[in-house]
Amino acid sequence: MPSDDLTPSSIAKVKVRRTDSTTTTSDSVVVEEPLEIRIKRGEKEEQLGITMRTPGNDLELAAGFLWGEGFLKKADELIGVKACGDKSLSPRQRANVVIAEVAQNAQESKRILERRFTITSACGVCGSTNISDLHERGVKKTSPTTHSLQALAQMSTLLDGRQRIFEKTGGLHAALLVNPQGKVIWVREDVGRHNAVDKVIGAALMDKKMPLNDWTLVVSGRIGYEIVQKAVCAGISALVGVSAPTSLAIDLAQEFGLTLLAFARNGVAKHYVPS
Repeated sequence: MPSDDLTPSSIAKVKVRRTDSTTTTSDSVVVEEPLEIRIKRGEKEEQLGITMRTPGNDLELAAGFLWGEGFLKKADELIGVKACGDKSLSPRQRANVVIAEVAQNAQESKRILERRFTITSACGVCGSTNISDLHERGVKKTSPTTHSLQALAQMSTLLDGRQRIFEKTGGLHAALLVNPQGKVIWVREDVGRHNAVDKVIGAALMDKKMPLNDWTLVVSGRIGYEIVQKAVCAGISALVGVSAPTSLAIDLAQEFGLTLLAFARNGVAKHYVPS
């Protein structure tokens, strides 16, 4: 599949002056721009939504989003993802539109098509809060992780030194995918924690690695329902986060057998178990 090298930079330079100084200096800030995601079946093309994201790995973002929202059941249903080629748009505008082509028989997500969702960098696709929705889609329980809880708790340290944009801007989230052997395979960053997860899952999908049995997802921020949903839909066995989970995230993880660890810091974490 083609790369998305034409996307805008993920970092911008701005002028800044501290409140305790009269000197103006430059500072690096993370870029946030809209990305329109379109889906194409045969000759029919339609807009799914617009997300605010940090440019970079946009094709993976679109692919991961389609998988997590139930548009794809199998990896081969994704024919390709590309940047928009509409010459009536400026190069910058084309870089902010991606088109995912799927097989004619690829499933449509009734929930999304009914309400035409809004995506934001803060909350992902709002309204996906019904566990029965995943059962109706045929999402299966995840396979057990082969890693010990102690080994999983240590995986938050894998974020160290791998958040390249964060180290320069301090303004975004990271997601890692760790294979069954404990090796980090994909690292992605984004202003939206949901986008970062979509990017790593999209990378795995485009590399034909789905489902991700016995893989571990490590995230740098809070663990909400939709982060767990994306992990479960990808077949991930364990999810490790450095911040707090929500009650619905815990319920969903337990419903689908996902091992969930949060507040993972300095090799210690909280493991959420059924009551």
